[in-house]
Amino acid sequence: MDDLDRLEADSIHILREAYASLRPLVMLWSLGKDSNAMIWLARKAFLGEVPFPVAHLDTGLEFPETYAFRERYAKEWGLKLIDDACPPIEEVDPNLPPNSRLAARKSLGLRQALTRHGFKGVIAGIRRDEQATRAKERVFSPRGADGAWDFRDQPPEFWDSYHPAPPQDGHVRVHPLLRWTEIDVWRYIQRESIPVVPLYFAKNGKRYRSLGEIGITFPIDSDAADIPSILAELAATRAPERAGRAMDHDSEDAFERLRATGYM
Repeated sequence: MDDLDRLEADSIHILREAYASLRPLVMLWSLGKDSNAMIWLARKAFLGEVPFPVAHLDTGLEFPETYAFRERYAKEWGLKLIDDACPPIEEVDPNLPPNSRLAARKSLGLRQALTRHGFKGVIAGIRRDEQATRAKERVFSPRGADGAWDFRDQPPEFWDSYHPAPPQDGHVRVHPLLRWTEIDVWRYIQRESIPVVPLYFAKNGKRYRSLGEIGITFPIDSDAADIPSILAELAATRAPERAGRAMDHDSEDAFERLRATGYM
C-alpha cells in the first residue's frame, strides 16, 4: 500500500462514516479538481454510485467550460444534482470587501439549501494545505443553526476518533480530503484518470491553478499543459495555490470572516 492508497482508504472510511451517521446528507460539488476527486472516492466507497445528492451552489458566474463539464458528468456519473441558484449580491453583507462579497453568495446559497432540504451533514472538499484558516478545520466539524463556524470550539479528533453527531438545530461539515495536499490530488487524478475542467491545463501561457467564478478568479502564468507538467510546476513553485483568487487578497482577515460565517 502506498501513500495514495492510504489517503484513499482514509477518505473512503470518512465518507462511509458520514453516510452511516448523518441523514439527510449532501456533497458539495464546486466542479473543481478536488471535488471531482471527492466524487470519484464516493463512487468507490459505495460500489459505483453516489447514494446522496450533490449540490452545485450556482452563482451563475461559472466559466462556460465549467457548466459544460457539469452537464456532461452529472449524467455520466449518475449524480442526483441540486443546482439551486444562490441569492443575489444585494442580499450579501455590504460591509464585506467587494470580492469576498461575491464569494459570500455561496454561503447564502448553502444556508438556503440547508433550510430548504434540512441537511444534517454537508460533505465539502477542502484541504488543510489550501489556506491557513482551513488548516484549523476538523474532519467532522459541527456548525450552528446559522452555519457559523466557531474554530475555537471544535471537538478533538485524537487517533481518528470522530464526533459525527450533529448539534441540535445545526449540521456537521465533513471533510474527507482534509489531509490531502494539492500534489496528492493531482497524483490521484493522474492515477485514476479522473476528468477535470480543461481550464486547469495551460493554453497560450496561462492556466487556472485554483478554479472559481468569473471576475474573482484569474489564471496564472504557466506552460503546464498536462498532468506531469503540472506536477513538475507544483514541485518547483513557492506561490500559494489560491494566488489567483481575488477574494484572498481583499484584506488580511477577509477569508477568515467568510469561513466564520459559513463559507466552505
